[in-house]
Amino acid sequence: QMQLVESGGGLVQPGGSLRPSCVVFGFTVDQYAIGWFRQAPGKEREGIACLSQSGHRTQYTDAVKGRFSVFRDIAKNTVYLQMNSLKSEDTAVYYCAVERAFGGNYCWTSTTAGYDIWGQGTQVTVSS
Repeated sequence: QMQLVESGGGLVQPGGSLRPSCVVFGFTVDQYAIGWFRQAPGKEREGIACLSQSGHRTQYTDAVKGRFSVFRDIAKNTVYLQMNSLKSEDTAVYYCAVERAFGGNYCWTSTTAGYDIWGQGTQVTVSS
């Protein structure tokens, strides 16, 4: 059974850092593309970062470019989202999801479409 489990969220002050992780089960992190998404209260879920199956391509939404980075540890079967210079507007539940239709260098953040298995989410709160 394919499953994704996020952890590593928490409460952090503005300007701080967090590194949520996404451990996958039933497949390997180099088998499919993985996306990171977030959903703030009252807002739609938005894509913020993705890592292609090949591991050679990443994409970021404009709001997090230069502050967030996505990478994987194949030995640990885990994908990470390094979040630096956090702002109050980054407060949200963060989700990882897997996209299985395309391989190679494909991944996207523009839509949740195509990501068909999701984790349960981890809360990130940025507040002083």
